[in-house]
Amino acid sequence: VQLEESGGGLVQAGGSLRLSCAASGRIFSIDTMGWYRQAPGLQRELVASITWNGIIYVADSVKGRFTISNDNAKNTVYLQMNKLKFEDTAVYHCNAQIRSNHADPYENDYWGRGTQVTVST
Repeated sequence: VQLEESGGGLVQAGGSLRLSCAASGRIFSIDTMGWYRQAPGLQRELVASITWNGIIYVADSVKGRFTISNDNAKNTVYLQMNKLKFEDTAVYHCNAQIRSNHADPYENDYWGRGTQVTVST
């Protein structure tokens, strides 16, 4: 299973970016996909996640500004980031919990390589 992220970049404070993460490879079922971020010197933190039956979590620090959504048919998760702040600057990593075949008793954890989001003041 591979996770391919796209959509990062440089944006001014107040601007918007949309991140995408597509899962490919041997996929039987997806339980959850989400986005974590890690800024220099800080721990990786969960930004938002969505289960494939629609349960959504959004961190308080981004609530009202970031929206997570998915496309089941494309095995893809999106993170729409609006009203970006300097403190949103980080490497954003896609995470997914996926079963590769029906015999797997539980999901495995997969990570993307990360995409840089830089917000300038």
